[in-house]
Amino acid sequence: MLTFNLQTMSLISGSRLRQRTRMARVPNTFDASHYLQSSLREKLLEHLFIGELVQELWKLGRRDIEILRAEIDFAGYDLVLECNGVLRHVQLKSSHLTANTRDVKVNLSLCNKPHGCVVWVKFDEATLELGPFLWFGGLPTQKLPPLGDRMARHTKRTSLQCEVLRRCAEPSGR
Repeated sequence: MLTFNLQTMSLISGSRLRQRTRMARVPNTFDASHYLQSSLREKLLEHLFIGELVQELWKLGRRDIEILRAEIDFAGYDLVLECNGVLRHVQLKSSHLTANTRDVKVNLSLCNKPHGCVVWVKFDEATLELGPFLWFGGLPTQKLPPLGDRMARHTKRTSLQCEVLRRCAEPSGR
């Protein structure tokens, strides 16, 4: 993520004094906002992903795309995409290129959706440039392939300090 330092410059034009604001890039070796503001980053990456997807479809001459967003994270998907008569319920996952993340948790409710899939977006931590993209799903006429038998554990404990199983699974392969 880029960090900007706000600087004010005075530009004198004739007898008028104008104030202009210029943003300068500040070098940053570690940006804590990646975890402190993870919800903001998640939405930003979603917008960037949608933008790149629509841009690629535009280049291919496709204009028949519909994009719907889930307001509530309950049914296992973030986006519903329809293009060329194919409907997909998409769960988005993301991690930066240098992350040690080897697998992601997939909401089991996604298996109940027609043509569910997971798109794992890797991104550059400094520039937020997207790519590569990893994809897990079936053919356009098929449901999500089996996710395996590993149940995910909730990262937070209950008030009784017990771990709870989530309705998520970790797919057996990439």
